[in-house]
Amino acid sequence: MQHKTITLDVRDDLRNGREPFSRIMSAAAALSANEELLVIAPFEPVPLFRIMEKHGFQHSTRPAESGDWEVRFTRRPEAQPAGSAPAAASDGPCGCSAVSPAGIVEVDARGLEPPQPMVKILETTAALPAGVELRARTDRRPMHLYPHLEERGFTAQTEEQSDGSFLTHIRRG
Repeated sequence: MQHKTITLDVRDDLRNGREPFSRIMSAAAALSANEELLVIAPFEPVPLFRIMEKHGFQHSTRPAESGDWEVRFTRRPEAQPAGSAPAAASDGPCGCSAVSPAGIVEVDARGLEPPQPMVKILETTAALPAGVELRARTDRRPMHLYPHLEERGFTAQTEEQSDGSFLTHIRRG
């Protein structure tokens, strides 16, 4: 099958101190079955490979003459295309629950050392469907998370729980 290529150049994002992860995940989530994602980066983004694999993608890489890297992500043949039913909790990289009938995704980031709770929450927001709320449970009030969420168009409200943990309600703004 011939794939249409969607190109995402993240070099300027990285040069300007912006994290391109949510842009990459949003672009990947929007791909149809006959599309592939070409990411152009100033380095080989090895940590991204495992995350994308868990989302049903395979990759191929090649260094460009400029010294940058081109990474091509295509859906594995057995992977579900965008818009299909959400994966079960054990299938996702975030360790989150599937979307409930009430439109809520739960993420339990307790017991993780910083910055892992923030990374886990941001990974989940990158693939969060419109109209769905994310409820994140953490051991600490996620103060460093708020600016990242705001930058990505989310609002957050955190409540301390009786057990000393924190529950953060995250919605698209």
